[in-house]
Amino acid sequence: MALWDELTGQADAIAVVEAAASHDESSAMTHSWLITGPPGSGRSNLAYAFAAALLGGDEATQRQVAARTHPDLGVLSTDRVIISIDEVRQLVASSQFSPSVGRFRVMVIEDADRMAERTSNVLLKALEEPPPRTVWILCAPSEADLIPTIRSRVRSVRLRVPDVDEVADLLVRRDGVDPDLAANAARQAQSHIGMAHRLATNAEARERRARTLETALGIHRVSDAVFAAATLLELAKADAEAITIERDAEERESALRSLGIEPGGTVPANLRAQIKNLEEDQKRRATRSLRDGIDRILVDLLSLYRDILLVQLGVDSEPVNRDIIDRVREAAALAGPERTLATMDAIAIARRRIDSNVAPALALEAMLVSATRTTATRTPERG
Repeated sequence: MALWDELTGQADAIAVVEAAASHDESSAMTHSWLITGPPGSGRSNLAYAFAAALLGGDEATQRQVAARTHPDLGVLSTDRVIISIDEVRQLVASSQFSPSVGRFRVMVIEDADRMAERTSNVLLKALEEPPPRTVWILCAPSEADLIPTIRSRVRSVRLRVPDVDEVADLLVRRDGVDPDLAANAARQAQSHIGMAHRLATNAEARERRARTLETALGIHRVSDAVFAAATLLELAKADAEAITIERDAEERESALRSLGIEPGGTVPANLRAQIKNLEEDQKRRATRSLRDGIDRILVDLLSLYRDILLVQLGVDSEPVNRDIIDRVREAAALAGPERTLATMDAIAIARRRIDSNVAPALALEAMLVSATRTTATRTPERG
């Protein structure tokens, strides 16, 4: 198992953290790091590879870090919308212990941008006065997603968007995916490594994406838009359930087993609170998963209208949705680029609204109706 195998197209970032982990004198080792980059660029993969290097770098250490079982590794990740203040407090308390087997104690926070300001201030105190052998590694889309006082106390490492060919090569090399399928998945995922993997290995995910684009291409009237909004929401729910349902069942079975309850057995009254807490966590995770599923759909729609716009403008560029390029050209011929730009703006607004807790059904319907009305109110060109 090579330490940096899970990363692709990030040679510059790898060089920085590898030098720090090896105590290269040209790279000052700091105790607080921030890894930033767009979704799918491999932020958490780099964080855990860096952690493994700091903790020893041998294969046994790598396996422990991959399983999140290394005694000197602390991890905070969430499937919920936000990271709670109690979770950060527990991690901060754990960070005060000395390393038990290695040089460092490493604390990783994935999605550090999901902390409210009050929660961030709890972490700030730990970053200001860390124990001498504790290293913090935070992950976030950008530096701007964290409060200024935290940004001033971390060393940032920025990841870039890998090339489509690099992502496809990773899928072939790591997952044994057919090269043509890998290339198609990498292009449709727009170099998002996790989504490319899912599209390459899950036929149902590919089918849901195809239905998303077909639904959008079938919108011509306001009534179509209303129906399409409901369809897209159902597709997002199906996608979210496909990701969470199996995991939820495994978690429940594991919890019952750890409590000494046989499958199908009755949960004693004194243990029901623990199962209820698990179910509440799973409900919160389902909310996050649905939001993520909707956002994936909106990103796919942006890729569709991006392709339409490029055709309308006569730009010779590789389309994201090459497999339906004839449909893209048909859609491009039905209106001008101003309509397509208005639709893309409506999608961007919908993403912000959903992120601000607007009901997804309302945001999707408003987005599609707005785009349709733009067509209906277009002023004809005068000769």
